Amino acid sequence: MGIIKLTNIRTYSYHGCLAEEAAIGADYRVDLEIKTDVRKSSMTDELEDTVDYVFLNRVVVDEMAIRSRLLEHVTNRIILRVFKESPAVSRILIRVSKINPPIDGDVEMVTIEMEEYRN
Repeated sequence: MGIIKLTNIRTYSYHGCLAEEAAIGADYRVDLEIKTDVRKSSMTDELEDTVDYVFLNRVVVDEMAIRSRLLEHVTNRIILRVFKESPAVSRILIRVSKINPPIDGDVEMVTIEMEEYRN
């Protein structure tokens, strides 16, 4: 088995419960890690024998573009879509962070982290 990581995928998105968040938006960071069998691709050197990180990035960017009130919701959508569209993925660990969240305090970011295994 192997791990593929995409670190610090940056998006500008409109998630949040406040009306201002829907109108103004904010910077987000996504870190995605998937587990897959890389034995075949390590021998063949063929893209179709692995999970394409371009695909993984596209899923994150596409789903982050769809507004959610909660980070948990958009994070779960990313997980479900990766599992649906890439049967080779056996585990997903994902962190979605809102940079400079609109809360009363000096907070660099808030992060939701979820880990799921294929059933």
